[in-house]
Amino acid sequence: MKILNSSDSKKNLKNVSIGDDVTIYDFVNLYDCEIGDNTKVGTFVEIQKNSKIGRFCKISSHSFICEGVSIGDNVFIGHGVMFINDLYPRASNVDGSLQADGDWILHKTHVERNASIGTNSTIMGGVIIGENSIVGAGAVVTKNVPRYSVVAGNPARIIGSIDE
Repeated sequence: MKILNSSDSKKNLKNVSIGDDVTIYDFVNLYDCEIGDNTKVGTFVEIQKNSKIGRFCKISSHSFICEGVSIGDNVFIGHGVMFINDLYPRASNVDGSLQADGDWILHKTHVERNASIGTNSTIMGGVIIGENSIVGAGAVVTKNVPRYSVVAGNPARIIGSIDE
Protein backbone atom coordinates (compact mmCIF):
# COMPACT_ATOMS: atom_id res chain seq x y z
CA MET A 1 0.00 0.00 0.00
CA LYS A 2 1.00 3.57 -0.51
CA ILE A 3 0.08 6.64 1.51
CA LEU A 4 -1.45 9.43 -0.54
CA ASN A 5 -1.72 13.11 0.22
CA SER A 6 -3.26 14.88 -2.74
CA SER A 7 -2.74 18.39 -4.01
CA ASP A 8 -5.38 17.80 -6.72
CA SER A 9 -8.11 20.41 -6.19
CA LYS A 10 -10.74 17.84 -7.19
CA LYS A 11 -9.64 15.35 -4.52
CA ASN A 12 -9.01 15.88 -0.84
CA LEU A 13 -6.83 12.95 0.29
CA LYS A 14 -5.01 13.20 3.60
CA ASN A 15 -2.99 10.32 5.00
CA VAL A 16 -4.88 7.65 3.06
CA SER A 17 -3.42 4.14 2.75
CA ILE A 18 -4.30 2.96 -0.74
CA GLY A 19 -3.82 -0.50 -2.24
CA ASP A 20 -2.92 -1.37 -5.80
CA ASP A 21 -5.19 -0.51 -8.74
CA VAL A 22 -7.56 1.67 -6.70
CA THR A 23 -9.71 4.14 -8.64
CA ILE A 24 -10.75 7.36 -6.89
CA TYR A 25 -13.00 9.71 -8.82
CA ASP A 26 -13.19 13.49 -8.41
CA PHE A 27 -14.66 15.53 -5.55
CA VAL A 28 -13.93 13.07 -2.74
CA ASN A 29 -12.85 13.69 0.84
CA LEU A 30 -10.78 10.85 2.30
CA TYR A 31 -8.64 11.14 5.40
CA ASP A 32 -6.80 8.86 7.80
CA CYS A 33 -8.44 5.76 6.30
CA GLU A 34 -7.47 2.63 4.42
CA ILE A 35 -8.65 1.41 1.02
CA GLY A 36 -7.83 -2.10 -0.27
CA ASP A 37 -6.65 -3.26 -3.69
CA ASN A 38 -8.87 -2.94 -6.78
CA THR A 39 -11.51 -0.82 -5.07
CA LYS A 40 -13.43 2.01 -6.75
CA VAL A 41 -14.52 5.13 -4.86
CA GLY A 42 -17.11 7.25 -6.65
CA THR A 43 -17.57 10.99 -6.94
CA PHE A 44 -18.73 13.00 -3.90
CA VAL A 45 -17.79 10.28 -1.38
CA GLU A 46 -16.43 10.98 2.09
CA ILE A 47 -14.52 8.34 4.04
CA GLN A 48 -13.46 9.44 7.51
CA LYS A 49 -10.65 8.54 9.87
CA ASN A 50 -10.28 5.05 11.26
CA SER A 51 -12.42 3.54 8.50
CA LYS A 52 -11.25 0.58 6.48
CA ILE A 53 -12.48 -0.45 3.02
CA GLY A 54 -11.60 -3.95 1.80
CA ARG A 55 -10.41 -5.22 -1.56
CA PHE A 56 -12.56 -5.34 -4.72
CA CYS A 57 -15.21 -3.00 -3.29
CA LYS A 58 -17.37 -0.47 -5.09
CA ILE A 59 -18.32 2.66 -3.17
CA SER A 60 -20.88 4.53 -5.29
CA SER A 61 -21.21 8.31 -5.50
CA HIS A 62 -22.58 10.54 -2.74
CA SER A 63 -21.97 7.97 0.02
CA PHE A 64 -20.75 8.81 3.53
CA ILE A 65 -18.58 6.36 5.44
CA CYS A 66 -17.91 7.75 8.89
CA GLU A 67 -15.32 6.99 11.53
CA GLY A 68 -15.45 3.45 12.86
CA VAL A 69 -16.87 1.71 9.79
CA SER A 70 -15.08 -1.34 8.43
CA ILE A 71 -16.08 -2.83 5.11
CA GLY A 72 -14.97 -6.31 4.07
CA ASP A 73 -13.85 -7.51 0.66
CA ASN A 74 -16.15 -7.55 -2.40
CA VAL A 75 -18.75 -5.22 -0.88
CA PHE A 76 -21.07 -3.03 -2.93
CA ILE A 77 -22.17 0.31 -1.46
CA GLY A 78 -24.93 1.95 -3.53
CA HIS A 79 -25.37 5.66 -4.23
CA GLY A 80 -26.08 7.92 -1.27
CA VAL A 81 -25.57 5.32 1.46
CA MET A 82 -25.15 6.97 4.87
CA PHE A 83 -23.44 5.38 7.85
CA ILE A 84 -24.06 6.78 11.35
CA ASN A 85 -21.68 6.31 14.28
CA ASP A 86 -23.32 8.37 17.05
CA LEU A 87 -26.69 7.14 18.33
CA TYR A 88 -27.38 10.29 20.37
CA PRO A 89 -25.82 13.17 18.40
CA ARG A 90 -25.54 16.61 19.95
CA ALA A 91 -23.75 19.71 18.72
CA SER A 92 -22.72 20.88 22.18
CA ASN A 93 -22.02 19.68 25.70
CA VAL A 94 -24.12 20.62 28.73
CA ASP A 95 -21.81 23.59 29.37
CA GLY A 96 -22.50 24.93 25.84
CA SER A 97 -19.08 24.08 24.39
CA LEU A 98 -18.98 22.34 21.02
CA GLN A 99 -18.58 18.58 21.23
CA ALA A 100 -15.24 17.15 20.17
CA ASP A 101 -13.65 13.68 20.08
CA GLY A 102 -14.24 12.04 23.44
CA ASP A 103 -17.48 13.92 24.13
CA TRP A 104 -19.59 11.25 22.45
CA ILE A 105 -19.67 7.44 22.12
CA LEU A 106 -18.38 5.94 18.85
CA HIS A 107 -20.55 3.00 17.72
CA LYS A 108 -18.54 0.95 15.24
CA THR A 109 -20.15 -0.80 12.26
CA HIS A 110 -18.88 -3.77 10.30
CA VAL A 111 -19.98 -4.82 6.81
CA GLU A 112 -18.87 -8.39 6.13
CA ARG A 113 -17.55 -9.63 2.80
CA ASN A 114 -19.77 -9.93 -0.28
CA ALA A 115 -22.56 -7.82 1.22
CA SER A 116 -24.51 -5.32 -0.91
CA ILE A 117 -26.11 -2.16 0.45
CA GLY A 118 -28.71 -0.52 -1.77
CA THR A 119 -29.00 3.10 -2.80
CA ASN A 120 -30.08 5.65 -0.19
CA SER A 121 -29.86 3.23 2.75
CA THR A 122 -29.05 4.45 6.25
CA ILE A 123 -26.93 2.23 8.48
CA MET A 124 -27.11 3.00 12.19
CA GLY A 125 -23.97 2.63 14.30
CA GLY A 126 -23.11 -0.53 16.16
CA VAL A 127 -24.50 -3.05 13.67
CA ILE A 128 -23.01 -5.91 11.70
CA ILE A 129 -24.18 -6.47 8.14
CA GLY A 130 -23.60 -10.16 7.55
CA GLU A 131 -21.66 -11.92 4.84
CA ASN A 132 -23.45 -12.19 1.47
CA SER A 133 -26.45 -10.22 2.72
CA ILE A 134 -28.39 -7.63 0.75
CA VAL A 135 -29.82 -4.40 2.15
CA GLY A 136 -32.62 -3.10 -0.07
CA ALA A 137 -32.64 0.45 -1.41
CA GLY A 138 -33.84 3.02 1.11
CA ALA A 139 -33.65 0.65 4.08
CA VAL A 140 -32.89 1.93 7.57
CA VAL A 141 -30.75 -0.70 9.29
CA THR A 142 -31.13 -0.48 13.07
CA LYS A 143 -29.94 -3.95 14.10
CA ASN A 144 -27.66 -6.71 12.84
CA VAL A 145 -28.38 -8.21 9.43
CA PRO A 146 -27.87 -12.00 9.43
CA ARG A 147 -25.57 -13.65 6.91
CA TYR A 148 -27.23 -14.62 3.59
CA SER A 149 -30.36 -12.59 4.30
CA VAL A 150 -32.22 -9.88 2.38
CA VAL A 151 -33.57 -6.95 4.39
CA ALA A 152 -35.68 -3.95 3.39
CA GLY A 153 -37.88 -1.26 4.91
CA ASN A 154 -37.83 1.19 7.79
CA PRO A 155 -36.78 -0.29 10.08
CA ALA A 156 -35.15 -2.97 7.92
CA ARG A 157 -36.70 -6.43 8.30
CA ILE A 158 -35.80 -9.77 6.80
CA ILE A 159 -37.78 -10.31 3.61
CA GLY A 160 -35.84 -13.21 2.14
CA SER A 161 -32.68 -15.25 2.09
CA ILE A 162 -29.91 -16.11 -0.30
CA ASP A 163 -28.86 -19.72 -0.84
CA GLU A 164 -25.34 -20.44 0.35
